[in-house]
Amino acid sequence: MDDDVLATVRRSLPRLSAAEGRVAETILGDPTLVVDLAINDLAQLCRTSLSTVARFAQSLGFSGYRELRVAVARSVTLAQAQQARFGLDTTAIDPHDGPGVIAAKLAAQEIDAIEKTARALDEAALDRVARALVAARHIDLFGQAASSLTAQDLQLKLSRIGCSVSHSADPHLAITTASLRSPEDVAIAFSHGGETAETVRALEVTRDTGALAVAVTSDADSPLAAVADVVLLSQAQESPYRMAAMSSRIAQLALIDVLFVRVVQHRGEPVAVSLQRTHDAVPPRRPRRA
Repeated sequence: MDDDVLATVRRSLPRLSAAEGRVAETILGDPTLVVDLAINDLAQLCRTSLSTVARFAQSLGFSGYRELRVAVARSVTLAQAQQARFGLDTTAIDPHDGPGVIAAKLAAQEIDAIEKTARALDEAALDRVARALVAARHIDLFGQAASSLTAQDLQLKLSRIGCSVSHSADPHLAITTASLRSPEDVAIAFSHGGETAETVRALEVTRDTGALAVAVTSDADSPLAAVADVVLLSQAQESPYRMAAMSSRIAQLALIDVLFVRVVQHRGEPVAVSLQRTHDAVPPRRPRRA
């Protein structure tokens, strides 16, 4: 169970029954209710039975309602601490917020995304990917829109230490190159929601060649995760302005930073030489003196 139980509740919505959906929506609407209410009170509020609430908690991986309450209380406490750090009552951005308030709310949201991603990190999965990248003949990176920016960032990092790595923003080219891979190769696909059809298809094609298929997503039950050999989860809750992909991008970038450092550790000393050589190859551009 990841540390952000509210994100888990949110992801569960599509597969819930109508009665369980009312429980989930009530929790998401005001998480403090779960902290304050006994199971019979919450069931009455949601117009459902005690057994439905208990079944809902178990569907999320908890032993029962009591364990769910503890997890929600921890999540609420962390959120309140984050808001207090920036002197905020809420991190939700309002259309009338000024620049200073927007900056504080975005900082709180993005710090929260990084912290949750770090706490939920699957170390064994990340290490498996890092070792595979070190040994890979070639690395493909897939991602569209904002996720393309994350793929480009990792491409830059890996190329600086001598890895054979590519990323194409053209989905047709990505699928074409994916079909030519082998078990010696690795592919990493980025999608916050895990539902971008072009990205899912590219990773699926790569996996079918025998290459290691890695998904970086926030949804372990997404179509992208379903076609991956390894899933690395990021944790981010977007605001109503989520079309800008702010917190999700920050969470992905934090995750690949950890992955890159681990790759460097596994590669050893020669990597330091590569980093220095690539740094020295691009001299700083200074204006000429008149």
